[in-house]
Amino acid sequence: MNKLKIVFMGTPEFAVGILDAIYQRNYDIVGVITAPDKPAGRGQKIKYSAVKEYALEKGLNLLQPTNLKDEGFLGELKSLGANLQVVVAFRMLPEAVWKMPELGTFNLHASLLPQYRGAAPINWAVINGEERTGVTTFFIDDKIDTGAMILKEETEIGANETAGQLHDRLMELGKNAVVKTLVLIEAGSVQTTLQPQDGDVKTAYKLNKDNCKIDWNRPGQEIYNQIRGLSPYPAAWTFIADKGEEWNVKVYEAEFEKHEHLFPAGKLTVVNKKIVVYTTDGFLVLKSLQFPGKRRMNAAELLNGMVFTEEAKAI
Repeated sequence: MNKLKIVFMGTPEFAVGILDAIYQRNYDIVGVITAPDKPAGRGQKIKYSAVKEYALEKGLNLLQPTNLKDEGFLGELKSLGANLQVVVAFRMLPEAVWKMPELGTFNLHASLLPQYRGAAPINWAVINGEERTGVTTFFIDDKIDTGAMILKEETEIGANETAGQLHDRLMELGKNAVVKTLVLIEAGSVQTTLQPQDGDVKTAYKLNKDNCKIDWNRPGQEIYNQIRGLSPYPAAWTFIADKGEEWNVKVYEAEFEKHEHLFPAGKLTVVNKKIVVYTTDGFLVLKSLQFPGKRRMNAAELLNGMVFTEEAKAI
């Protein structure tokens, strides 16, 4: 048996769920590494990462290095005496870090590797209309998400499930996967599987303004998948133009109906107090939106204060 002394590395809410699962099972967490504090929001107030909030609440030893290759940080990390590192939603580690512990460094990734390596696996699985996904634990190597796999846990993706809903379910699945992985490592009975190096592998690209913008000339089901795959964050968006004005609008929730029609893609109309935008093969009912400077609203709330003309369109 290996007596585990764990350093945990992570930053967002997803990582907190996993750290809590480790903590609740009384593993020896000798250190927590998270991102430096940074200003956020309109007031640019200093914001702690979700992992830092948790570590402070539990009185865990916390490090927030700005440079993972810094000799001072590497010395501090070594002094913690960890024999295993667990990484969840952190950044790429230099070799000096991931090779440091005797039992290795493993990562929890929110996809069924080798599919959806990269920064946004939950979002892209939904955007691409996948029916199944899951989580994978693997030992880190010198590339991104390519190391030898330890175990996987699978789940179906609901036809109308959003990325936010799937995120929460995968966090629960991830807790199970990490705890099972710790048990295997503790018992010295890990068996790994190398990731295939060829085949049709989809990438979970970093989300940006361009790949979050809706193209109304695409099939309606693809647009619907994009909206739910980016909800609630960072949100799909479109320009809505009417009365000589143009607004950058976030779309959080919609419904798609396949339907033959003669309208151009992007045509916006209001039907029975519903905001409808036509696609090449049907139309989307926009149910939850956010106009610039406004809070997120449902369509009925928005239409209380806004009237669209016959010229309205999404572009």
